[in-house]
Amino acid sequence: MASKTVLITGATSGIGAHTARLLLDRGHRVAVTGRNESKLKTFLDEAGHPDRLLGLVADAADWQATESVVTRTVEHFGALDAAVANAGFMSGDSIGAGDPTLWSPMILTNVLGPALLAHATLPHLEATGGRLVLIGSVAGLKNSPANLYSATKWATTGLAENLRLHATTRGIGVTLVNPGMIDTPFWQGASVPPFALPPQPIAEAICFALDQPAGVDLNTLTIRPMGQPV
Repeated sequence: MASKTVLITGATSGIGAHTARLLLDRGHRVAVTGRNESKLKTFLDEAGHPDRLLGLVADAADWQATESVVTRTVEHFGALDAAVANAGFMSGDSIGAGDPTLWSPMILTNVLGPALLAHATLPHLEATGGRLVLIGSVAGLKNSPANLYSATKWATTGLAENLRLHATTRGIGVTLVNPGMIDTPFWQGASVPPFALPPQPIAEAICFALDQPAGVDLNTLTIRPMGQPV
């Protein structure tokens, strides 16, 4: 694809980091966000390409921070061609037996975060005929007992379609990418199934969506590892 400017939230590790590196390797301009300044600096130092990489400390669930990130990205690179709502996490417990104090940050990051990013980026994406990518999950397609994280990803599934209905008449593409089991720091020490995929195939899928020609709106990509039954 022609050189583009892409903003990725929560991109200091996992899927976001691999997507940023892949885009940089292909000659694109990339802005990445992270809540932890130290982790962000480490990623920037390791990724290289300082002329085409912008790092910004921000909480995806904070409106003022999100608005500032979008404004600074456009000011730095001149335009915005795509945004990837990647920031998210799993509290690791359940409604039936969990810690309710952990739920609010997860819900705000996973549900409010993509909505804030959409609100801030849609005018810029309309100007460039760009694309908004939301990272969902297979957990947003399948139910499981007392799984609040799954409910947040069901919300992402609904948000993606609602945004598509709004954006398609404005020349903006919307793609929902649903990863299955992926071996990333997202699991926070929990046991990862042996068949879990590395993050690279998801990064490739995101780039595939961004590479679609004008007039093509690729809406949903679900990527499971072979061996994952649900």
